[in-house]
Order: sequence, then C-alpha cells, then structure tokens
Amino acid sequence: MTATLAERLADFAATLRFEHLPAAAVHEVKRRVIDSVGCALGAWHTEPCAIARRVASRFNATNGATLLGTRDAAPPDWAAFANGCLVRYLDYNDTYLSKEPAHPSDNIPAALAAAEAAGATGRELITAILLAYEVQCRFCDAASLRTHGWDHVTYGAFSSALAAATLFGLDARRMRHALGIAGVAGVALRQSRVGELSHWKGCAFANAARHGVYAALLAREGMTGPAPIFEGEKGFEKLVSGPLNDLKLPTLACGLTGADFMILKTSIKFWPAEYHGQSAIEAALKLRDQIGDLSEIESILIESHDAAVDIIGSEPEKWRPATRETADHSLPYLVAVALTDGTVAAKQFSLERLADPRLIELVQRVKVQRRADLSARYPEAVANVVTAQLQGGRTQSQRVDYPHGHAKNPLTDAEVEAKFHTLTDPLLGRERAEAALGWLWRLEQARELGEFPPLIEVS
Repeated sequence: MTATLAERLADFAATLRFEHLPAAAVHEVKRRVIDSVGCALGAWHTEPCAIARRVASRFNATNGATLLGTRDAAPPDWAAFANGCLVRYLDYNDTYLSKEPAHPSDNIPAALAAAEAAGATGRELITAILLAYEVQCRFCDAASLRTHGWDHVTYGAFSSALAAATLFGLDARRMRHALGIAGVAGVALRQSRVGELSHWKGCAFANAARHGVYAALLAREGMTGPAPIFEGEKGFEKLVSGPLNDLKLPTLACGLTGADFMILKTSIKFWPAEYHGQSAIEAALKLRDQIGDLSEIESILIESHDAAVDIIGSEPEKWRPATRETADHSLPYLVAVALTDGTVAAKQFSLERLADPRLIELVQRVKVQRRADLSARYPEAVANVVTAQLQGGRTQSQRVDYPHGHAKNPLTDAEVEAKFHTLTDPLLGRERAEAALGWLWRLEQARELGEFPPLIEVS
C-alpha cells in the first residue's frame, strides 16, 4: 500500500540526523537562530509579548523551558507561545515565498523550548529546526491556504509538532499521532490578516507552535490521533488545503548538499515589515535620493505583483493604518514613510507617527496597481516599481526585484550580526550581546541548551 503523507513525514523526521546535514545548511540554521533571538529581544517591550510572558510566567515547570529574557521556566508549549510571540511580533524574522507565504523561523522558539525541556544538544536542536523548515516550506510549495480562507500558520502546527517530536525522541508511529492531533485542531482562520490588524497577527503562529508542541507531548505519553489526517474522508486535504500530491521530501540516502534544503531558499528581512513590501521600501529609498525635494511629489504609483496587492495593498485600512500591525502590512504606508523619513524602523510604527497628518496625507496620494509581468515573476522575484509624479509633469521611478536579504541577494554574516546588535544591545549592552552571539555561532558544540537563556536575561 502507498504510504500516507503523515507516514512519509514521520519516517523522514525519525531518520533525519545531524550527520545528514551539509555544512552550508548548519551554518544557515545558526544564522536564523541568531536572527530570531535578535528579533525576540527587539520585541521585548511590546504589549502583546508582555501579555504572553505574563500569562506563561504564572505556570511554572520543573522540566520546562525558559521564557526568553527571564529566569522563569514554563511548560514547553507555553514557552513556545510566549517566545514565539517575541520572535514574530516585529515582522522582522525570515520569510519563504511560494504558493503560500510563510515565516519558517517561527518554528525556532518551539524547537528551542522542546529542546531545553528534553535536555537535547545543540546538534539535535539544529536538526529539528532544519526539519521544521523542510516541512513547512514544502507544504507551502504544495498548496496555497490563503486562497481557501485559511492562514499560513496552519502549516506550522505540523512543522512544529514534528520538530518537537524528534526532540522528545518519539518514534515514527508516535510522530504520526502527533501530526494527527496537531492537524485536526490546528486550522487557523485568515481573518488574522484581514482589515485592521490586531495583536493576534503577530501571535497566530506562536499559537500554532504551542499546539504543535502540545500535540508532541501528548503523543509522547501515548495519546493517539486521527488518521489519515491528510487523505481522510474529512481530512486536511478535503476540507483545508486541497491536494498535497506535490509535497516531496529529500532522499536522505542520496547524500545531500546545501541546495537540497529549503532553508537556503528562504530570506532574512532587512526591514521590519511584511516581506512583499521589502522591495518597495528599497525602491522608495532610492527614489528619495533621486528626488531631493520631497515637496515636489504630487502622487506616487506602486506597481506590484498580485500577492503584494492582495495581502498589503488593497484594503481601505491600509491607507489609514491605526495600529502597528496594520502599518507594517500596508504597502502605501511603507512607501510613504520610507520616502518621508529615509528609513523604516520601530519609530516609523509608533502611534505618534501613524497619526501624523502630513504623513497620512501623503499616504492618500499613493496608488497601488497590479502589473502582470511582475506577477509572472513571483515568487522567484518579489518585484515592486515605485514611481513619483513630480511638479511640472516630471517622473522618477525605481524598481527592485530582489531586496537585500533575499535568498538571491543574501545578507552577509556581518550584516546578520549588525542586525542582532541593533536589536539586542539596548537591552543587554554590547558586551553581553557579543557573548550571546558567540555562543550561538557555536551552537552545534552545545551539550546543554539551558546555559544559553542566562546570557540574554533582561535586567
């Protein structure tokens, strides 16, 4: 009989070992962990992350996982949620673009929590993170969820469940049950990313990851889950995703190179904003240098691809964002504020900046338009063209296809470190941040993951 998808996923997860991983893939995992920890500490003071941390800190655990930035240990599923909110909230962690966009480093907090709770090594953590990237990104290649009204984080329940399951030492049979438990109750509505966005936009994957870790904990104790979770009469393919026939996994026996692993196809963000707007921000900044006198701008045209227009450039709320969550998902706002301020950072999403009448007046003069040739290049390229109509009938235009940090235009290690320091130095100081960075670069040497959290404790 043909193996079910859950069986194939579980067999792959149960046999993947650190020894299978090429050096390029291991190095990229360390870059993503560094980037994720930086994003987490950068979001330390944000309201939803503080809420998640307060809730999780009320549930102590002897064999739990540390809430990043503290000495508190919570059950691993709660730690996965609280730490996941930190990594995701600034919309600054990495991205994968395909039929379904995703932020695969959202899996890292769940893997870290499970690894600490299980007493895993750095090598085992790296392997689990790489597994989560493989699973989530290959789901994204196989079928779109947003076209059916579901949120991309739905795939994260499966990827985080498998990452946790392998760290907890589950065999393939129990991994299948973890997938069944995660999948049957882990479907998330796309409403999280529609209209005026709330705190939950940055917390939705953390909740999926919490559910994935919890599913693995239950399966470890012998809880069984529904099957076949994907192909069943009322299963995931029938009700949620459509066919997943295109989901293929690497063949471990063939000897793998870095190019075989999905993590090398993902992109690190240079700007704290939704990924489809990254190239528009860059184009706007180049345009700003060309224009000089911004008072000459009469109107702005953003020509973009379908995914960008659908996700961040079509709803009326995107022209009058009232929350940080809406603003960092607003193509017209991102371009207008980049032109006006010459950068896009935390300050550009403050409530004071969002309420600036002159900035909002410029946002009203931004038009977003679909362009078929740009859509045809997606997701291989994520192109935006920004054109300013100036006084006297003049125009200036800039196009960017591969923003800085894209898999085809990657950040250097030095730039990843610079981003880390920008986000962590204000809380830790330069010396402590450098010590944490050094530990993370040596992650594969770690025998005890519990030694890392004290390095980033926020005083």
